[in-house]
Amino acid sequence: MQQERLIRKYSNRRLYDTGGSRHVTLEDLRQLIVAGEKIKVLDDKSGEDLTRLVLLQIICEQEQFGSQVLGSELLEMIIRFCGRPTQVLLSGYLEQAFTTMLRQQETMQLEMAKALQTPFAPLTELARKNMELWNQMQAATREALTGRGAEAAKAAHDDDSKTQAASSKGK
Repeated sequence: MQQERLIRKYSNRRLYDTGGSRHVTLEDLRQLIVAGEKIKVLDDKSGEDLTRLVLLQIICEQEQFGSQVLGSELLEMIIRFCGRPTQVLLSGYLEQAFTTMLRQQETMQLEMAKALQTPFAPLTELARKNMELWNQMQAATREALTGRGAEAAKAAHDDDSKTQAASSKGK
């Protein structure tokens, strides 16, 4: 399992990446998450886990200044679920749905990468088989034209004659 990157949040609201030994912004944290990093945000004085709050801030900032993902209707539905017994179900369902969607996206990206690496693999195999058949046909034509085919036919005829003669003597 990937180790979480520890981020400390100071009383002046600044975030400090202890692994990178530098101050970071919410955008820096978003980029780390997009790259696959796991983060854990702790309050520097109390040690309280602030990860969820910071993740929500990142989403809010993205919704406000970036491309919107969560429409008003979806946000209203989430608010309606909050505080109800079914809230736990919603949380589990959304987590599972996103996990499944990310897996499918990764699978699709891998398949597309394979297709782009060897887009002509099926055609290459077909061309190879066609060349084998062509070479066999050329060899057969060459043998027929050079008389090797006639010699082979004569040898086969002689073998048949000897077999017939031997079988008639045995009678």
